[in-house]
Amino acid sequence: MDAQGRGRAGDDNVDPADQWVFDPDTGNYELRLDPPGHPADRSSARKAAGPRRARRQQAERGGDTDTRPLPSQRNRRGEARDDGDGPRTGGRAERRAAARGGASAANTSGPAGRRRPKPKKSGKKKALYWTSGVLGFVLVAAATTAYVIYQQLDGNIKKVDVGINNDAVSDGPVNLLVIGTDAREGKGNSGYGDAGSVGHADTTILMHISKDRTNATALSIPRDLITDIPNCPTQQKDDSTKVIPGQQQVRFNTSLGQEGRDPGCTWRTVEKLTGLKINHFMMADFNAVKELSTAVDGVEVCTAKDINDSGSHLHLKAGHHVVKGEQALAFVRTRHAIGFGSDLDRIKLQQQFVGSLVRKLKSSAFSSPGKLLDVATAATRALTVDTGIGTASKLMDFGNDMKKVNLNKITFATVPVLDNPHDPATVILNKTKAEPLFRMIQADQSLSKGGKKAKKAPVKKAPPELVRVDVSNGGGPIGSAQETVDWLQNSKGARLSTNTGNAPQKVAKTTLEYAPNQADQAATLADWMGLPKSALKQSSQAAGDRVPMKLTLGKDFQGAGEPIEAPTETPDGVQHVNAGDKNICAK
Repeated sequence: MDAQGRGRAGDDNVDPADQWVFDPDTGNYELRLDPPGHPADRSSARKAAGPRRARRQQAERGGDTDTRPLPSQRNRRGEARDDGDGPRTGGRAERRAAARGGASAANTSGPAGRRRPKPKKSGKKKALYWTSGVLGFVLVAAATTAYVIYQQLDGNIKKVDVGINNDAVSDGPVNLLVIGTDAREGKGNSGYGDAGSVGHADTTILMHISKDRTNATALSIPRDLITDIPNCPTQQKDDSTKVIPGQQQVRFNTSLGQEGRDPGCTWRTVEKLTGLKINHFMMADFNAVKELSTAVDGVEVCTAKDINDSGSHLHLKAGHHVVKGEQALAFVRTRHAIGFGSDLDRIKLQQQFVGSLVRKLKSSAFSSPGKLLDVATAATRALTVDTGIGTASKLMDFGNDMKKVNLNKITFATVPVLDNPHDPATVILNKTKAEPLFRMIQADQSLSKGGKKAKKAPVKKAPPELVRVDVSNGGGPIGSAQETVDWLQNSKGARLSTNTGNAPQKVAKTTLEYAPNQADQAATLADWMGLPKSALKQSSQAAGDRVPMKLTLGKDFQGAGEPIEAPTETPDGVQHVNAGDKNICAK
């Protein structure tokens, strides 16, 4: 604050702490700045001085203006001093001032209109005033710094409008698509392969965070997987939209960069492949690995054998190491010196690295504001995100929501694949294992081990010959109702099942409606079809002996004999590891 701009011109002895005044009515300290031409309110001082002194001060001031000489004028030898107790000589006044610890007399004089200064504070009061003033300054400075940091981080963030703008925070499950591109464009990305390459979806992880935020699944998608890429609308530099035609039976990694595809194309390809709706994406380039690993002071990794990869320039002895910068990038890129030298082996290294990075972030990166700022700066410089999390505040809200997940409940898995018989350099989807895995994630089932499973109470079941049910198709493939009836009659012995054709309307989920006295029949049919508890709809009234239950097949119906309910156990042979496991070593 500039005291000279508040009616104190020429007074160089104004103490900023003196502007903080204790208000006895509120019990708080307040900042008092006297407007130009108006003295500070001294009503409480006048009351304390008593009626006689107040009248004398009012008379001396001539109304609202205090015209008495300043102490520096009155305390000169030979001048009278009027402090309300009668006239005294200048010499005695100086001696009394010295005895009280007052300031020595000044040798300059000022105009008669100068205001009378406030009484000197005691040491304790002055310290308290200074503390209040400094605290106020620190709070303002902190707010200003936070604003500057937000502005800086906002300026770092690169975002792509994929035509879908989801809220940063969701009440339900969250699917975050993490894309690692091998683009050679941009700062720090030159010198790795083809100069100027627009890149591919070189590394892709679909991170599913459960609705209750207790667990997460990080599903790696092989870059050489043969799949279909749907039509993709992309925003052009002139803000127009261009639809890039899709392709069938091509490598997954061509969903980004090629033909002008942006991250929204990879987003739509993953949705088509897994049946999961994506909320947000984050895309990182080579530089992101280097900067993030450096910002957290290195990431611990482990190798079961010596690695000497001339392709990635990684040279590590067997054992545990802390890697960062160029060495960290070499670690996630290497593949020729491990396993069979395939991309599937490299995925295991990447999962180990990401798991270790998450542990480092949880344990130390957020331990101080300075370290947090380093990580935030590195992340915002290196990441490209969607518009739903395209500001520093939105990104922070999203991060605060995600960090609720327990580290030991984050599971890394890889989409099950088979060697492509037509091209040994690529792989194809192993539908037998992949589809149950996708259904587990769709149903928000955790892949983490050690979870407590709910015990099912024993339910009385009716024999097959007593199960009476009408089957209608409300969303399954054409012919699903008849297919189900044939399966029930021929495979299960339920002769009282009937095909009633198409349902009145399409439904997303399969449902079974039954009466209270049909609970045993419903239990039998639910067991046969693998119906989840949510599919069972019991009415309030009993039904007649010949009244059938009503089974409506929804869009979740896969085929007769295929369980409707998602599996609760990870399919056999699906590689999955825990992010909290520190004993994983590349072989």
